[in-house]
Amino acid sequence: MASNFWVGVIVGWLVGLILGFLLPVIGPLIGGFAAGWIVRGGIGNAAKAGLFAGIIGAIVIALVLLVGGTALLGAFGFIAGLGTSIAIIVSTFIYQGVLSLIGGAIAGAIRR
Repeated sequence: MASNFWVGVIVGWLVGLILGFLLPVIGPLIGGFAAGWIVRGGIGNAAKAGLFAGIIGAIVIALVLLVGGTALLGAFGFIAGLGTSIAIIVSTFIYQGVLSLIGGAIAGAIRR
């Protein structure tokens, strides 16, 4: 069950990442749905998998901003990237996390 959980989270994150570029609002929702569908275990477990998939996506976005800011602008870019990353990670946790959680809960309800 535990290995199935993390496989679902990674697959959900990848689906959300790929579709997030094409369909910004629907991408995390479908990614959470994919994570919840793979994980099974009811609505709660599927929603948790969707939430983790969304949180991983938010962390990756923040790291890309931080590394990109440092590479392009040096120390000033690091400070600007850090401040931006903190603001982005909070808003992205809410945005991606909640949408992925909803997608996972829908998948858990359907699969149940």
